[in-house]
Amino acid sequence: MHRRTAKCCLSTASLSVDYVHWTGHPRWLAAALTSRQYQGWLPAMMDSTTPAAGGTPMQLDPAQLAALAAIVRHGSFDLAAAHLGVTASAVSQRIKALEERMGTALIIRGQPCAATDTGARLARHADDLTLIEAQVLRDLAPASDLEPARVRVAVNADSLATWIVPALGQTPDVLFELVIDDQDTSTDWLRRGAVSAAVTGQPQAVSGCSCVALGALRYVATASPAFMERWFSDGVTVDTLARAPLLTFNSKDTLQHRWITDQTRARLTPPAHQLPSTHAFVDAACASLGWGLNPAELVGDHLAYGRLVAVLPDRPLDVPLYWQTSRLMGAALTPLTRAVREAAKARLIQSPSRRR
Repeated sequence: MHRRTAKCCLSTASLSVDYVHWTGHPRWLAAALTSRQYQGWLPAMMDSTTPAAGGTPMQLDPAQLAALAAIVRHGSFDLAAAHLGVTASAVSQRIKALEERMGTALIIRGQPCAATDTGARLARHADDLTLIEAQVLRDLAPASDLEPARVRVAVNADSLATWIVPALGQTPDVLFELVIDDQDTSTDWLRRGAVSAAVTGQPQAVSGCSCVALGALRYVATASPAFMERWFSDGVTVDTLARAPLLTFNSKDTLQHRWITDQTRARLTPPAHQLPSTHAFVDAACASLGWGLNPAELVGDHLAYGRLVAVLPDRPLDVPLYWQTSRLMGAALTPLTRAVREAAKARLIQSPSRRR
């Protein structure tokens, strides 16, 4: 019988002991992992350590995983060695042993070093284990002196500039690595297993993830008075919108086009600037470079003092946002999820005027 098939028939406690034995983690972790909150995590994580039929268990050495994660994080063997308190030769030996064990290259040597796809997945696995162990230790030994765990999150730039940073600040003992991507495509990072959580515009949960609604980020179409005089002196019409230069964040940014379609029922392709910076987006509108959708929170003062005006008054665009997290990491991410939901409740629109 396939070893994994047999193991899945055993108790959660047995799974815990086998998992901890195979990966080399302390045996106290086995008892802690029998709690209900980690039962969903164990069978799935065994996929990475379960041997093929008739083989011997694949062991992922914690020291080797730590070396891999340190190289990916710091970009060199020397800096990884300094972080771990060992020699660069020891780090090199650990990576070589892990690559031989996995049967593939894990690090692309260079300046800086970079992970292969397999190496990146293993490095995130190492960070996930650190986060889960930290959560268990906080539950069982609150006085423990823990190294901060690392969490990778995909988030759109406008959320980063407006509301989510306070939530990160309310989550202690965690180091964040933020991946910036459009809210309409941030779920791709979850599908690839490249992040543990994401702020997204997609209400459908990615397979293996949980999804909760956060509220909506309100945008206002804004331009400078001088821009309005030059391009919209005859009114905001299909013809004038087709000619007036607009601002886009990057090629994934469709907010301006969605707003145009909402107002005119026409699909237009006006000339466009690309400015991949939330604050530069506001500055560009003030400088009459173009018009664009800006978060209402960022342009409130500009509107109040007349530096910007609404292209069409009382026509905001509310973009619903959702928080998706890996179910495997759900328990360990509970403090972060709680902080994100609280920040969203305080800063996002809870009754959006327009859901898309």
